[in-house]
Amino acid sequence: MRSLQRTPQGADSLLRDSSLVWLASGIVGVSFGAVSVAGGLPVWVPVLMSLVVYAGSAQFSAVGVLLAGGGPVAAAATGLLLNTRTAAFSLAVAEIIGTGRATRFLGAHLVTDETVAFALAQPDLARQRRAFWISGLGLFAVWNIGVLAGALAGSALGDTARYGLDAAFPAVLVALVLPALRADATVRRCALLGAALALAATPAVPAGVPVLLALAGLFLHRGPARGAAA
Repeated sequence: MRSLQRTPQGADSLLRDSSLVWLASGIVGVSFGAVSVAGGLPVWVPVLMSLVVYAGSAQFSAVGVLLAGGGPVAAAATGLLLNTRTAAFSLAVAEIIGTGRATRFLGAHLVTDETVAFALAQPDLARQRRAFWISGLGLFAVWNIGVLAGALAGSALGDTARYGLDAAFPAVLVALVLPALRADATVRRCALLGAALALAATPAVPAGVPVLLALAGLFLHRGPARGAAA
């Protein structure tokens, strides 16, 4: 009887924890939609971008380039540069996503900082897979709903920066990775080096680039030898 009760409780806890990320995603999505339309873009641009690109930092940067007078090519190049970090994320969750072309195609579209952090924080592969899909599908839905709502609201929200909406996502992401930082000294060293590099580079490079530089912290990681696990 006890084993029968564990599965729904586990699913409930994943839904509860994911809901915090969804809430932050919706808030930032509203900000993105509102900023885009208030800057002069038509409603369909942030909405379509969120469905097809689906990458918060890349979307903000691309829209920033467009609103500053840059062309579509420059905006796309900026988004691609910022999204190169997801290549490393995809390697980390390749086994978690599952098999099959359709599964991997959809799963690749759902790979974000938040879904990867949430999945890797789980103790076993089965729970990691459930966490990835629960958080990923919910995050995609809430993000796009938030963007649509913000775009429709347009300039009615005024200056979105005064609400502090940009702090919601980083705060939730920090909460997700804290358990891994506490449990593994190697992960802490990687994170500290990455954070130091990002902070040092922030005043000198465009927004988003410090995140890429922070990946250099992974060079400190030394996983267990494969032979030892055999």
